[in-house]
Amino acid sequence: MSKTIERAPDERVNWLGSAPFILMHLLPLGALFTGVPWVAWIVMAVLYFGRMWFITAGYHRYFAHRSYKMGRVMQFLIALGGSTAVQKGPIWWAAHHRHHHKHSDQENDIHSPKRGFWWSHMGWILCRKYDATRTELVPDLMKYPELRWLNKYWIVPQVALIAAVFGLGLLLTGGAIVPALGILFVGFFLSTILLSHTTYTINSLSHVFGRRRFATSDTSRNNWMLALITGGEGWHNNHHHYQGSTRQGFRWYEIDTTYYVLWVLSKLRLVRDLRQPSERALNSRLIKQGAPDIGTFDKYWARAVKALHHTSDLAIEKKQQLAELYAATLARLEEIARETPTEPAA
Repeated sequence: MSKTIERAPDERVNWLGSAPFILMHLLPLGALFTGVPWVAWIVMAVLYFGRMWFITAGYHRYFAHRSYKMGRVMQFLIALGGSTAVQKGPIWWAAHHRHHHKHSDQENDIHSPKRGFWWSHMGWILCRKYDATRTELVPDLMKYPELRWLNKYWIVPQVALIAAVFGLGLLLTGGAIVPALGILFVGFFLSTILLSHTTYTINSLSHVFGRRRFATSDTSRNNWMLALITGGEGWHNNHHHYQGSTRQGFRWYEIDTTYYVLWVLSKLRLVRDLRQPSERALNSRLIKQGAPDIGTFDKYWARAVKALHHTSDLAIEKKQQLAELYAATLARLEEIARETPTEPAA
């Protein structure tokens, strides 16, 4: 039987604080009583893909990684769009994501799958511990008062969007409240739930399922299916290898719709300086060329040690020998990896 992962008190589900999020999962069921006008599915698709783009292009590739540039007005508009996705404010999001990359799959990683699938998927969001914004990690964003306002009042754009969708529903149904509610339940609430859990899969599934091209110190993987439903975020091993690239689909066949839209916006001069992976980055630390894959080594070693931990006849000195062997092997792998470094991320 697998060992239950113990959580600190501040890492357990905050049921009161999480009540609105949990309620949001139930609201789409209201469509069973109101019916679903066909236009509700169009609204749902627009809000899903539109807000996914604001999260991937804005919250992730811009605010968290600064992989391209834009003017202040455009910066605010993208932050505003991201704020409607019910994933808190842009500064909070970027700060926690930068922390994740700094400690990816290590002890301090806030949402590593090593701490459990559901924890990495959404458990960490439902506890009190990570409610605060790690402002010390995002000094470049804290200097903008409009971003600080959105970060503090992140619920305002969401409420405004709810009102707009309901108003649109009234307009499209000739003022009929019940069908308008159906559009709201499916158009906003169902799209939000799908958007949320699809985004969360990058934390949970993209470190578990897929292929690894580059040797990294974490367990990130490329997953084409997740890339399709997240606008290119599923090319996660590419991203962890070279975080500063705006484009995450490094090969021509790796579909990255978030980048395609940004490329169009760059031609319209709304954004600029989209960063690309350099040739050195594309051809370094390739696993097929024998690069030492510390992330995979660490993962399988941890599994072996966990299995041995439950073997009663394993002597204490044997455990110590395993620990020493692990430390020596990991140190050697890190030494080899340093001999063939890739370019630093932004």
